[in-house]
Amino acid sequence: MPDFDNALFIDRTYRGSLSGDRMTPDIGDEFYVGTKYERGKLPKHSLDWSTKPPVYKEYPNAHRIPLPSPDIENGPGLWEVLSKRRSKRAYNVQPIIQKELSQMLWASQGISAKVSGSALRTAPSAGALYPIETYLFINRVVGIEPGLYHYSIETHELELLKAGDMVKAVRAGALDQQIAENAAVVFIWAAVFQRSKWKYLQRAYRYVFLDAGHIAQNLALAAEGLGLGSCQIGALYDDELNNLLDLDGVEESVIYMSSVAHTRR
Repeated sequence: MPDFDNALFIDRTYRGSLSGDRMTPDIGDEFYVGTKYERGKLPKHSLDWSTKPPVYKEYPNAHRIPLPSPDIENGPGLWEVLSKRRSKRAYNVQPIIQKELSQMLWASQGISAKVSGSALRTAPSAGALYPIETYLFINRVVGIEPGLYHYSIETHELELLKAGDMVKAVRAGALDQQIAENAAVVFIWAAVFQRSKWKYLQRAYRYVFLDAGHIAQNLALAAEGLGLGSCQIGALYDDELNNLLDLDGVEESVIYMSSVAHTRR
């Protein structure tokens, strides 16, 4: 399956999907052209602050699991981590510990500072609108039962959505890729589009995907710094994963994933 380190990606892999009822062969070209900015032709738009979407999503009735505080003082240097980062797909069955999960969540999207009442995060976001929500399929984490969780950024906690072994459903949603089945944790990123559209209109879709890329790279570097392997997954069945997470696929939709685990030596 295609990934973002594969230089041998062949376009015909996707040609079958482009002929479906909801996607035309040139829809990507139309999107790119239709969301360009041209000097003197920027869309006229006044921000309605009363309709600004909240930047946090919470599940108030969910069972909550506090995470250990991240350790941000130790570990290998940045340049070393950058030079070693690779997409890794061969995993062993060793579970990861909660401290490692906590650090990866904080590194990918955690709150790093508060300035004038605004919470800044570890990954950049266009307009500081933060449209990306993090969900996790936990398969092997010490002290946390398998299931689907939501990451509460504001409180640095996990919110349990569905308990149980859902490895087959997660793998199926990841275009049947085995790395999603063998991972200790699968990060699943969904976009709440209106958070960005509120300010940037249709141009927002570009920024949403850029935001997801920033987050995924932070995760990849954090995993490497912890001695873990990760592989980003862009090939996925959108609505299968949306259904699994009870997302409507319109206001909020899964757009990206990553598998994380200890690797085979």
